[in-house]
Amino acid sequence: MKPMDPPASGWWPAGLDNPASSGAQNDLRYAFFPEQRRLAIQQNGKVTQYDTGDHQINGVSQQQSGASGLPSFSSPQGDVDLGSLKKVD
Repeated sequence: MKPMDPPASGWWPAGLDNPASSGAQNDLRYAFFPEQRRLAIQQNGKVTQYDTGDHQINGVSQQQSGASGLPSFSSPQGDVDLGSLKKVD
């Protein structure tokens, strides 16, 4: 795992400000918002939000994990598979 370079700001949905961590890798960008407990992911031009619960996201794995090909994120509690987080509409 390694922290990623911050991407350009402002691509995440309105209402989410000042991410605690953000980064980009290949065609994926992420930003973690601990106050709202949200992880915003932009992939293939589409932005999706996830409820992170108690996880404090601080990085993304170098390789995508699992059969789903979804990325895995790192946190102090251990790796967090994107497929394990609940999507927020």
